[in-house]
Amino acid sequence: NILFILGGAFVGLADIVAHRVGKSALGFMSELPESSKEAEAELLSQVLPEDLCKYGMIPEFVGRIPVITSLSELSEDDLVRILTEPKNALVKQYTKMFEFEGCALTFEEGALRAIAQEAVEHGTGARGLRSICERVLMGVMYELPEHDGPTQVTVRRSDIEGATEPRIEPAGAEAAEGAEDAGSAA
Repeated sequence: NILFILGGAFVGLADIVAHRVGKSALGFMSELPESSKEAEAELLSQVLPEDLCKYGMIPEFVGRIPVITSLSELSEDDLVRILTEPKNALVKQYTKMFEFEGCALTFEEGALRAIAQEAVEHGTGARGLRSICERVLMGVMYELPEHDGPTQVTVRRSDIEGATEPRIEPAGAEAAEGAEDAGSAA
């Protein structure tokens, strides 16, 4: 009663399924798929044990795999949810780490979207989220222990895109600036 989960990229498996199903893009009258990723995902959802044997797996091994399924690529919305929703989400981990140094860390919605967009562009998926966050927050994490008193850091979209860097500010700086602006307007 041991559960084995097998996974991988299986490069070329979609071609074997396409050959079996009869979908190919050769000739003048052939229809090309709108998106190769969508077409490949559709083909992989039709994988049969015989396709795995043609791929090169031995039949005795394939016969012991009771369920065969395929997974689709994560969307930008999925990656934002991965950043924020799970119990041990990356944003929660970094927020807690910054709290140990007396700093309130917040991510703007645009920053979360930019992180997800970058992971999609690089094709790294959920595994690439941490490296993007590390790249953006590395300098701040080194500077943070030098600041006395409570501080705050807000990560913006421009920080993720590389136009700016996150700044360490005294806690309540936004409230103080808003009060000064209101006082000067009166």
